[in-house]
Amino acid sequence: MQLLWEEHKAYEEDAPSPGSPPEEKFFVTFPYPYMNGKLHLGHAFSVTKAEFAARFARLNGKRVLFPFSFHCTGMPIAAAALKLKGCIAERLAGPQAEQPEPEVEVVQQEEAAATPGIFKGKKSKAVAKTGGLDQYDIMLALGIPQEEIPKFTSPEYWLDYFPPLAVRDLKKLGTAVDWRRSFITTDVNPHYDAFVRWQFLKLREKYLANGKRESIFSIATNQPCADHDRSDGEGVNPQQYTLIKLRVKEVPSEWRASLGDGEVFLVAATLRPETMYGQTNCFVLPEGDYGFFRMKSGEIFVCTRRSALNMCYQDLGELQELPSGAKEPVCLLEKTGQDLVGLPLQAPLAAYDTVYALPMLTISMQKGTGIVTSVPAESPDDYACLLDWKKRANWREQYSVKEEWCQPFDVVEILEIPDSQFGSTSAQAICEQMKIESHKDKEKLAAAKKEVYLKGFYAGVMKVGPYAGQKVEDVKPIIRQELIDQGLAAAYWEPESRVVARSGDECVVALCDQWYLKYSDEDWTQRVRNHIESKSSFDMFNGLDNLNYAVGWLRDWACSRTFGLGTKLPWDEKWLIESLSDSTVYMAFYTVAHLIQGSAAMEDELPKVRAEDLTEGVFDYIFCIKDEPPADSAVSRDELDKMRREFQFWYPIDLRCSGKDLIQNHLTMSLFNHAAIWEDKPQLWPKAFFCNGHVMVDSVKMSKSTGNFLTLEEAIGLYSAVLA
Repeated sequence: MQLLWEEHKAYEEDAPSPGSPPEEKFFVTFPYPYMNGKLHLGHAFSVTKAEFAARFARLNGKRVLFPFSFHCTGMPIAAAALKLKGCIAERLAGPQAEQPEPEVEVVQQEEAAATPGIFKGKKSKAVAKTGGLDQYDIMLALGIPQEEIPKFTSPEYWLDYFPPLAVRDLKKLGTAVDWRRSFITTDVNPHYDAFVRWQFLKLREKYLANGKRESIFSIATNQPCADHDRSDGEGVNPQQYTLIKLRVKEVPSEWRASLGDGEVFLVAATLRPETMYGQTNCFVLPEGDYGFFRMKSGEIFVCTRRSALNMCYQDLGELQELPSGAKEPVCLLEKTGQDLVGLPLQAPLAAYDTVYALPMLTISMQKGTGIVTSVPAESPDDYACLLDWKKRANWREQYSVKEEWCQPFDVVEILEIPDSQFGSTSAQAICEQMKIESHKDKEKLAAAKKEVYLKGFYAGVMKVGPYAGQKVEDVKPIIRQELIDQGLAAAYWEPESRVVARSGDECVVALCDQWYLKYSDEDWTQRVRNHIESKSSFDMFNGLDNLNYAVGWLRDWACSRTFGLGTKLPWDEKWLIESLSDSTVYMAFYTVAHLIQGSAAMEDELPKVRAEDLTEGVFDYIFCIKDEPPADSAVSRDELDKMRREFQFWYPIDLRCSGKDLIQNHLTMSLFNHAAIWEDKPQLWPKAFFCNGHVMVDSVKMSKSTGNFLTLEEAIGLYSAVLA
């Protein structure tokens, strides 16, 4: 049957000829799959939604367009090729090297240990999500012949190899696709490359800017790491903290030989700088590993290696290069948290002249700096922990805590919550109400913190300091900036949660010189929100709440890269356009792809239009930005009019089917970019999205990068296209 469909070109549809009677149309699309392997059942699960919709519309007498293409832009292919190169080298090195690599060391411990000034405590590791398979094994699992695998160390080879196999498998499945319109991305396809360059010229007119921005950053590839570049942590953004500098008033003399004369600070990352008036002490993890890291200012910060690495990429800390070329924070001394207990500290804004470092047994070394400043008036954790040291003599003895470090320090009232349940000592009140016995009572404390922090921030009124009587949420940014301006604090970012790049390294937040899309623009955001909330213009069959949230959540988006595959920014060619940003309005390219490139992107057929003739003015006319083509167009007016009619007939897309994981990025960005390019033509913006869940294997999403997949080819071979 599939051969019969192909012979009769059953699914090849064009716009009606001029003068034809009006016809209803249905244009359905599916996000083009990434070509770092064969298609698997997870793809098929989502594709079938578009397939069923296309066939149903055709049964209802509509003229239907269902095109399909293949994504090759960005990091994943380049990263996989690099990993494969390493795997092959290890196999050639001999049996000792032929070990699976479920973990990737962020820092080479042996080298770090041998290099002066390098932190040598426990290293942070990024666990690669490969289910125990390295890249070589994944290639074997994809059915690649062993003798063919070395060819995949070249990223370009993936582009030649996998798209034809995907077409073959989708044809076997029986999809109702118009294959004339297929293409691959990146500058390997000069016609699509020209289209993406045009898209960014349009976006640059109002919504692109350049400057330093906090970005999730891969140290291994030395560039920002967007969602498509991650193996773990999709949707995670940089989180801003205030880094409070608690000065060590008396540095032990035996430490000075390593530290020199620089001032030493325990640095605590906080989200509530306005509460620093209430500090009574700070906390450290007794068994935690801490480094004394040299900053560019000459100051010495005591914190975890992980947080110091973030600071270095935010122009706070100093980096030094290892013999291998890897870079590490400059670490002058290493101590455990227990070594820090009892240090006398000067805490910014605190009522007490001197406070002390005390143990806290529940600190996470994977969040913040490993140093926690204590405000027991407002933090249930801090209140419970301080109380533990005051009343538990056996704990004090075990951890060498002197009474004078904790007993004299009473709770300092700093803000008032106009609620009799909380008052001016909300942490104490909630701990007593919930019968919290110790700072080890994590579940109760998490619930208490959530309730108290929200009320304190939104309803609280300051009781102390120059802003007494003013609302907490109003004065927080003012107090924060004053602390920074006075040198008592610093701005600091880290990922909201753990992010692992496809290259295997755990990401940091870096200040990057970037081209970015201004999705934070309020007018732009409101126009998108108005569109999705109008039932007459848009339908969201699953996940409208998630889409609405994503529209407000999406902020300035770094859209340029220096490593990987893709299209160069037309005005700044040292940058590549990242893989999500080049994939937002390509549905428009489908309408004319067959008239521009023929099958040149997928087969050895000469293109119908030269890529260099696809100027900004030509695309402006085809896609109805302007009403007249450029006078110097090398493409004939007849051809241009034919392309314009195709676009006018098929656009907008009537339905886009996708997995739900693309709501927070691709689908939302598609809405924004349509609203930017066709700003005064909302009738050309997407009309409907359908989002489904995932095929799960052992409670994990089926994915090529995890190795837990059944290819579409295998499924059809085992069960036939009907059952697959």
